Amino acid sequence: MNKHKIGLINHGCAKNLVDSELMLGLLAKNGYDITLNDDEADVVIINTCSFIHDAERESVQSIIETASKGKKIIITGCLPQKYKEELKQAVPETAAMIGTSDIVKILDAVNATAQNSGYFSSVSDKPVYTYPEDVQRQQITMGASSYVKIAEGCNYQCGYCVIPKLRGPYRSRPIENIVKEVKELGQKGVSEIVLIAQDTTAYGIDIYQKPSLAKLLVELNKIEEINWIRVMYTYPSMFDDELIETFAVCDKVVKYVDIPLQHSHPRMLKAMRRPVMDYAQFIEKLRNKINGVAIRTTFIVGYPGETQEMFDHLYEFVKNTKFDKMGAFEFSKEKGTYAYTLPEQVPSKIKKQRKNKLMRLQKEISLEVNTGFINKQIPCIIESLTDDGTVTARSYRDAPEVDGLVYIKTGDLLVPGDIETVKITGCNDYDLFGTIVSE
Repeated sequence: MNKHKIGLINHGCAKNLVDSELMLGLLAKNGYDITLNDDEADVVIINTCSFIHDAERESVQSIIETASKGKKIIITGCLPQKYKEELKQAVPETAAMIGTSDIVKILDAVNATAQNSGYFSSVSDKPVYTYPEDVQRQQITMGASSYVKIAEGCNYQCGYCVIPKLRGPYRSRPIENIVKEVKELGQKGVSEIVLIAQDTTAYGIDIYQKPSLAKLLVELNKIEEINWIRVMYTYPSMFDDELIETFAVCDKVVKYVDIPLQHSHPRMLKAMRRPVMDYAQFIEKLRNKINGVAIRTTFIVGYPGETQEMFDHLYEFVKNTKFDKMGAFEFSKEKGTYAYTLPEQVPSKIKKQRKNKLMRLQKEISLEVNTGFINKQIPCIIESLTDDGTVTARSYRDAPEVDGLVYIKTGDLLVPGDIETVKITGCNDYDLFGTIVSE
């Protein structure tokens, strides 16, 4: 065992979390002592996010706070990939930097830092991510659910997004490797796996020469050790009939479609470099073909050139479609993106007003949707138990960390990860309340 204790602070999305767990796994395999209390650590890895300004600011604040404690800092992820030289100048006490596709170099970085052998940097100019299949993840969020990264990178060029530059081209993992990982997670007690990538529907285009998410789901559906399979970050034009049918017939694939649409107005979608298609017809098709499906989406307001008429179009679309789950974000002007230099930038005040108006509408819709579940029975996964007898659960309609919860009052002994049938007795805007249905 190496005498140095390694701490980790993770920022950003679930894909970043998996990278953090892979880095910790590599270090643990090589004898380093891992701690989740960075005050105890000699060396702190800060895995950063740079998707939008707010995420960057949060990561930078973490770096400054950790440096003020006198810790040796290794900065990994999106910030080094985006600002390699500037970051080193801004935070001279940084011991090492690792880019988004260089996570296997973390061992070299920690060794160099622990031995005081000088500044270490491994940031590829053109990132190409390769999943380290031989590394066992050191999970820091073990519970009823676990994320499984099926691919990394992105081949799209959406106008507002910097991800292709930070993460490189799309790279899928082989089906057999994903199946192996999911089986192992199930054997450890994980009940729900959540499949993630920049775009899950593009899975397999690089290694199988065609989209193969449906094929992957069929294989994962055979695994006895898990109960639920959830798919996040799908792309509208790639959600074909074969995939819809797979969602409908695979019993372990939860009837939940996460499909960021970003806007509804054709001219706005074209300006965003997004697919221009009839989203209303597509949503209707999903609802007709997948029994009981819950649909989550996100929209961007205030993209350059968004007129009041275009926003009104979006507002009416949301009002008529009644999404089960929805998030709205203000356009964030990011360096290195197509939209950064576009004219007709929308003032911040207008962006905020539009977001708030859309979210007020969604709050009403969400309450209406939730009220419709009162006196109905739905399957829920048990998340945690509290001393006062309240059990926190999630329905199949709710993804971890982003959607609502189901609060259950019961005297029964329930086990996190178990799937229970719950009768819904009440609700608020985003959460449900219920009781266990006795068999």
